[in-house]
Amino acid sequence: MAFIDFKKVSKKFGTKVVLDELDLSIEQGETITIIGGSGSGKSVMLKLLLGLIEPDSGEIIFRDTNIVECEDAQLVHIRSKIGMLFQGAALFDSLTVFENIAYPVREHYHYSESEIGGIVSKKLSMVGLPGIEDMYPADLSGGMKKRVGLARAIATDPEVILYDEPTTGLDPANTIRIDDLIVEMQRVLKVTSIVVTHDMQSAFRISDRMALLNKGKIEFIGTVDEVKKSTNPVVRNFILGEVGNIEGRV
Repeated sequence: MAFIDFKKVSKKFGTKVVLDELDLSIEQGETITIIGGSGSGKSVMLKLLLGLIEPDSGEIIFRDTNIVECEDAQLVHIRSKIGMLFQGAALFDSLTVFENIAYPVREHYHYSESEIGGIVSKKLSMVGLPGIEDMYPADLSGGMKKRVGLARAIATDPEVILYDEPTTGLDPANTIRIDDLIVEMQRVLKVTSIVVTHDMQSAFRISDRMALLNKGKIEFIGTVDEVKKSTNPVVRNFILGEVGNIEGRV
């Protein structure tokens, strides 16, 4: 049985159909990247998995639990198992780095302040930013904000990490740094990673599998090598439109 399973999931907003009986099975411990055009429903899938919005029909299974049927208390418990790195890092500007990372820990657990301090310190070290607990988001570069956001995402030792456009707005050096951290988090923490991105080069670097979302369904799913070698015209057009001639660039 898949670790996470989207089964015949449909979602529309007004008259716009975003997901149309979508099926996607995700295995425990893999990094799967969801690619597709703007407005194709990639971020909607993440919100559905978190229970922030409900599908019009279908099931979303996390372990053996159908998220669609969960009461609020169950959803809170499930969310404690899922960390998320938001597109803009989404740090609280009025809180220090320490308080930002401590926030989800305090929400879900009852640790002492010294235990929380140890958690924050450990997670900052894991993302290569030790000792910046007293800084504020305004003091940080874009790349540092992303890494603090990742430290917050792993603060509760989640089983799943969701990445929503993790490299958007970053220069090439910071993009590679974030890619390396995504790979490292999967290796060290044994997490399942679901990445939404427009950045094909990043997707090629980090993914075990890639899934192309098109017209509300998964058009294609496969390994990086299978994606690159695919003869599916939708896959080819998307990849070529994103990165040019992949044979010469990858």
